[in-house]
Amino acid sequence: MKKFILSIILVLISNFSFSQLFINELDSDTPSTDDKEFIELKSTVPNFSLNGYVIVLFNGTGTLINRSYYVIDLTGFSTDVNGIFVLGNNLVAPVPDKYLPDSIIQNGPDGVGLYLGSSSDFPNNTLATTTNLVDAIVYGTNDPDATSLMGLLGVATQINESNSTVNSIQRKNDGTYEAKPATPGANNDGSGFIYNGITIAVDVSNKNEGTSFPITFTTQTNVTSNLSFNFTLNNDTFTTADFSGNTTVSIPVGSNSFTTTITLIDDVLDEGDEVLKIKFGNLPSGYNRRNDNIEIRVVDNDFVTLPFGTPVNPTYGNVTSTVPVGYYASLEGLSGAALKQALQDIIANPNVVHAHSYGDITDILKVADQNPLNSNQVWLMYKETPRAKLDFQTGSSNIGKWNREHIYPQSRGGFQDGTSDTPDGINVWLPTSASDILAGHGDAHHLRAEDGPENSSRGNKNYGLDGYNGPTGNLSSWKGDVARSIFYMCVRYNGLNVVNGNLPETTVGQIGDLATLLTWNNLDPRDDFEMNRNNYIYTWQVNRNPFIDYPNLADYIFGANVGQPWFSTLSNEVFSDSKIVLYPNPIKNQFTISGISQESTIEIYNNIGSKVFESNFNNDAQFNVDFAAGIYFAKITSDSKTITKKIIVK
Repeated sequence: MKKFILSIILVLISNFSFSQLFINELDSDTPSTDDKEFIELKSTVPNFSLNGYVIVLFNGTGTLINRSYYVIDLTGFSTDVNGIFVLGNNLVAPVPDKYLPDSIIQNGPDGVGLYLGSSSDFPNNTLATTTNLVDAIVYGTNDPDATSLMGLLGVATQINESNSTVNSIQRKNDGTYEAKPATPGANNDGSGFIYNGITIAVDVSNKNEGTSFPITFTTQTNVTSNLSFNFTLNNDTFTTADFSGNTTVSIPVGSNSFTTTITLIDDVLDEGDEVLKIKFGNLPSGYNRRNDNIEIRVVDNDFVTLPFGTPVNPTYGNVTSTVPVGYYASLEGLSGAALKQALQDIIANPNVVHAHSYGDITDILKVADQNPLNSNQVWLMYKETPRAKLDFQTGSSNIGKWNREHIYPQSRGGFQDGTSDTPDGINVWLPTSASDILAGHGDAHHLRAEDGPENSSRGNKNYGLDGYNGPTGNLSSWKGDVARSIFYMCVRYNGLNVVNGNLPETTVGQIGDLATLLTWNNLDPRDDFEMNRNNYIYTWQVNRNPFIDYPNLADYIFGANVGQPWFSTLSNEVFSDSKIVLYPNPIKNQFTISGISQESTIEIYNNIGSKVFESNFNNDAQFNVDFAAGIYFAKITSDSKTITKKIIVK
């Protein structure tokens, strides 16, 4: 009998604790980017501990139907004086008690479960269950009912978030739900304690070192007693040493605002661009934050420049190759398959070459792809523009961010996710070989800094023909770089090849178009930017891209000179353009070349690599042309050396 009574008591206690907490409000779909999503819990008593509770998000459709896709552990938190607790995105107002990543709550039909347990109880793809379930809701945005998920969660009705970009789903006092304008952080019926919210107002545009700017704090209603609290600006490398100004807010009784001025210290250190974060300190009882964690870019004016040009304004001969003496000696006089094998023996030598992780690539690119005009930026290859190193993509959104572009696409190379995304530095590496295809995932010779959306647009396409040719209006400063990277990969790794034609994007181990890439290799010659990155990558991987050191090797391995013996003395080095002038540029229907005193040839190619003009000339020469408006490349050959100049036709 005692055991029976004890069991009854435990059940009653358990049911009582379950009834104390429920899902009060859900907003899964907000205007434009889903950056104002939230889940609101409510307890029947104030300041209720959430220790031992978790929120689990479930798929209502798709291949992982009825399985979990995200879990949030609530241990360490509690509800407020109204019994309210909010989990949401950074832009939810008032500020959530716990942040969620943007767009993490799917629009539906899906489900939310409130459980007793811990996050370890619900790894991703856990089947929905009623075991230890406290409360659940299955929702949508006028979608068909997720009936199987409803059954697994014991939910009788799916609730639709009608007019979903305005409304949220809200629990009424009788336990049913309705859709109406969102009320995060407050009782759905308007009752309870009303907080006095505080808003930070500041111009969030980029600030240069040495400038000053105001920050204003405003309460929703006048304060009834003197209000004082602190705020901070510290964030990562931005510290109190980087600014001066008052960080204590004091709003006198009867007022509702306070303004302070912050001055950014102009030092002489090149610390790189930084981000300050305006963040509330502890607020007195009765107040809450309407916004918080406001970021402002601080632009460092102490950047340094490099002694060579960007890819769109290239220089030649300012960067000297650091290739070791004799590095390519074994290639002399070889041809065909023997030449290719000897080259692979150098750049894939298992006794010498280091394989690094994909995580290391971020650090490598910050140096290898540094903008020559500003040490705090990287150069975006396809977009042909700089971007702050600080804007490396770390979250799901790639807008305004840069990331790591695989020139030989991951899935087509067969090395997708082949290395760790955790950096471990230049002094930690793995042995590698020509058959170590997974090392291609983190091989810096074919990874470049690139704009996030453009990287996605490039996808798995071939190059040229009907494949990828860069953004509209592109100057094609990257095409030779791409060609030489592809040639490197197809020698460095067994199983990779470059072929003629536009292959299906699902093809593994092959990429096209060879003819296009050979043309690009000639039209966009190696410049100082490319040689500099070859030198730097060598310090990590202890191998070089030979097609940067000797661009015409491509013709002997993949092109017109296959089968002929190669000698380094035959290498077609570009010559300095300091004395060669092509003018006017832009041109209309006539241009002049000066600065050459011997028999020479000019070939002009359009933006997709087709030859549209060719002529021999001697000394200064004038040419009449009739081209459509656009970007062209003039390849000038003289005394077995070549130079390519970009020209614009109006």
